[in-house]
Parts: sequence; C-alpha cells; structure tokens
Amino acid sequence: MKNAIKILMGVSCLSFTACNVEKTQEGQVPDVNITTTGGQLPEYNIQTPEVTVGTENKTVEVPTVEVTPANKN
Repeated sequence: MKNAIKILMGVSCLSFTACNVEKTQEGQVPDVNITTTGGQLPEYNIQTPEVTVGTENKTVEVPTVEVTPANKN
C-alpha cells in the first residue's frame, strides 16, 4: 500500500513538471457602471390580534390497557 502511494505521488509530481505554463496575455476585469435613481420600500399597516397565554391544571383519565399474548403453537 505504501509503495502504491509513493508511485502515485511520483507520477503526479512528474505530470506537473512535464508541462510548461507561460502567461501570454494580461487579464482585465470588465468596467461596470451602475446608475440608480430613487426607490422606496412598500409600507405596511399590520394589526395583530391580542393573544393571552396562561396555564390551567386539568385531571385527565387514562384508560387501562390489557395485553394478552398470542398462543405460540
């Protein structure tokens, strides 16, 4: 396994050194001119309902469950 990793590393290093990259032209970003005028966000009148939150103690009756296993024949 270690030998395979060494071989792959060697091949990848050779592939990078086997090509010659030379910049032949300078790059340039495009000129951008943005002109905006005015603008306004919409206005909203929101009326929300009044909500009252509280707690209340309740007694809940829980049913009794009986389980009868099936016969294993």
